[in-house]
Amino acid sequence: MDWKTRMIRMIAPVLAIGGSVVMSFPSMATTYNDYRACAGRLLGVGVSEQAASQACAEALRPTDLSACVVFIDQRTEIRANDALTTCTRARRPKELATCVVSVSKNTQEAINPDVLNYCGRSLLPVRFAECVVGLRAETKLAPSQALNTCINGSDRVTGFAPTSFSPVQPNTQSNSTFEGQPVPQSPGI
Repeated sequence: MDWKTRMIRMIAPVLAIGGSVVMSFPSMATTYNDYRACAGRLLGVGVSEQAASQACAEALRPTDLSACVVFIDQRTEIRANDALTTCTRARRPKELATCVVSVSKNTQEAINPDVLNYCGRSLLPVRFAECVVGLRAETKLAPSQALNTCINGSDRVTGFAPTSFSPVQPNTQSNSTFEGQPVPQSPGI
């Protein structure tokens, strides 16, 4: 068998598969579209056409945006239009929705507007929700106190300050003092 025949036999299956994939793209575009899905889901929970089309068009991940709004609308007393504003601004809309629903259930839906605001302010909404739910489970903090405590919490690095000097590393602290005249600064500095 010559080299041309071998090449044709090797390339033919690749071209056949590639051709079928390319031909399937137009049909995929008409059956599923992230923006279409986003708008449809938002309209389904009562968001106006104008607000839905604008929010979906501006979203980096339109299906995540609509999932956020729908999840909050279905699992809390927060209206879809109120959720849309916060979900639109969220870096992680699905995590925002998880936060809002978890904290709302834990606080018996007493402070829904605050929950939406606090979860929207948090950079790590799921972790924030875990903080609120965890503190409320073990303490008698009021919902608003738990929200304030957890939003003010930060990732402080601990355990890295030396408690004593290691025998391997020399003491680099300087206890010397400089006595004398300060160095005059030049007028141009």
